[in-house]
Amino acid sequence: MSTSMTDPMIGRLIDGRYQVRSRIARGGMATVYLATDQRLERLVAVKIMHGHLADDSTFTERFIQEARSAARLAHPNVVNVFDQGQDADSAYLVMEYLPGITLRDLLQEYGALTSEQTMDIVEALLSGLAAAHRAGIVHRDLKPENVLLADDGRIKIGDFGLARAATAATATGAALLGTIAYLSPELVTRGIADTRSDIYAVGIMMFEMLTGEQPFKGEQPMQIAYQHANDSVPAPSGTNPKVPAELDELVLWATARDPEDRPADARELLEQVQETARNLETSLTGTGPQKTMAFATPLVAQGDTAETQVLGTRGAVAAAVTPAASAMATSSATGELARAAAPRRRRGWILLAVVLLLAGLAAGAGWWFGAGPGAQATIEDVRGLSVEEAQLALEEQGVLVSETQGEAFDPEVPAGLVAGTDPPAGEIVARDLPVQLVVSLGREPTTVPGVIGIPEADARLALETARLVPAEQTIAQFDGEIPEGSVVALVSLAEDGTETAIEPESSSFVGTPVSLVVSAGPVPDVIGLPSADAIRAFEDRGLVASVVGEPVFNNDIAADGVVSVAGPEGAIRPGAEFALTLSKGPDLVDVPEVVGESINAARDILTEAGFEVTIETNAPSVFWGLAIVQEVRPGDAQVLRGTPITIVAFFD
Repeated sequence: MSTSMTDPMIGRLIDGRYQVRSRIARGGMATVYLATDQRLERLVAVKIMHGHLADDSTFTERFIQEARSAARLAHPNVVNVFDQGQDADSAYLVMEYLPGITLRDLLQEYGALTSEQTMDIVEALLSGLAAAHRAGIVHRDLKPENVLLADDGRIKIGDFGLARAATAATATGAALLGTIAYLSPELVTRGIADTRSDIYAVGIMMFEMLTGEQPFKGEQPMQIAYQHANDSVPAPSGTNPKVPAELDELVLWATARDPEDRPADARELLEQVQETARNLETSLTGTGPQKTMAFATPLVAQGDTAETQVLGTRGAVAAAVTPAASAMATSSATGELARAAAPRRRRGWILLAVVLLLAGLAAGAGWWFGAGPGAQATIEDVRGLSVEEAQLALEEQGVLVSETQGEAFDPEVPAGLVAGTDPPAGEIVARDLPVQLVVSLGREPTTVPGVIGIPEADARLALETARLVPAEQTIAQFDGEIPEGSVVALVSLAEDGTETAIEPESSSFVGTPVSLVVSAGPVPDVIGLPSADAIRAFEDRGLVASVVGEPVFNNDIAADGVVSVAGPEGAIRPGAEFALTLSKGPDLVDVPEVVGESINAARDILTEAGFEVTIETNAPSVFWGLAIVQEVRPGDAQVLRGTPITIVAFFD
């Protein structure tokens, strides 16, 4: 049967623009189709979220997050996202269409790749990943299925559906994100991902390309996850002796169990890959973007060499020559005025100097405390904001935000959001003092202790030591194997009363409320007791019992005694109801009187009455019609139904 006949999306026009032509691939969250963009007349890949996930806001938000994450990246080694929207009940992404195969297809067809091929692919992969890390994005789901090898030689990273900000961390509790085979130890054990988690996945893919197989294997996903968390990735040369020692070192560096021992991000690993390639004289195809050239000396335009001329005009004063006496008088008067005016001019200059000095000091003080080294600002409370929002809010206040970020567990702020600042909010700091954002790692992980079967008091102490919060009220449950007062189970109670089992030795978070289910001992054993005593025994233990149905015969239990008890399936809690079946007593039947009858007649009478008859006689069978029964055993008038009867008849 053709795809078009089985898939209703084939031939559909999405959002009045994208004509679906065929299906390319199907995943757990979405299906990818080849379509024609009728507006721009080009082939595109349309990724449509599965319809049954449309009502789940988490899946929809993750789907939209893929578009936002990829749209922030413009890089030759990242699949371009053109559009995103909603058509009917389905969210969709429109991406560039790359005819070709995935790295998974290549590995399945060829097995191990050569060192040169591996280095080509890894360099392109790291080039795109470095752009993502530089933009503050962690992919979190790197695997061969998400590395696209186009027919024209381009290599691109796709599927940013699990991408998040580089400072974000995730706790999966019931489920881990990403593919198990490529999960880093910190994702398995703590649910935390950063740029170094992507580096680990790249290292696992390098191992797989160099050897044709994954480093860890297992029948169950959790077996593989356990190996990631507890074992170190072996050197690829142990599987493929052709692998150079330099590539062994790259793989082991990228897959170090401790994130601190790995490259900080894709850029750092890319530089080492390129250096290793040069040392090995590996022929790289240059699939990554060309490096930007920087000029050592800036280009400066030549200024004019001529000095600037200031041209003035000199005025001419015409003066008449006076007689000598007049000139002398005038000279004398002018000298007196000059001498009298000199002190005033000096005081004026002093006052002007003081004013200018004070103005300069005021301006300097204003600059010093307003924009200079003495400027201060009060740190705003940015708790709960995203890193970008917190940076913007602080910078608008004039606070200098440090390029480095701290991390801390926080019981209230989700992972990846800002949990606070260092110094804390409300403090007044100099504007040139960098304030560090502290990003939440989410709730601090802990391990649930094994407390099943131990007394309640000891279990509470163990839970408190693990920094879990045991509920004051316990839940009673009847259990025939665990002693009364000891722990049967641990559960988490929702607001509606729904219980979720908490497994011992499982991962949890500091401060998680835990309810203890404590044994109330076994259900009362009332078999054989009179009905009134049995009902009272159940009531004394907080249970409900009632008689149901008609009594039944029981050869071992007297009439009105309890023959059987039927209770609820699963956990039995106080208030549970039980049904009691009572006894009629023994099932007695009358034995017909056959003494004095012939053997044949006696046998027929007893057989017809439902008895199994045994004959004890010395008479030949041909004479049984004449031989007279002398005795019947047992000789009771009534016996239990099913009791065999023996008839005795002897000839003298």
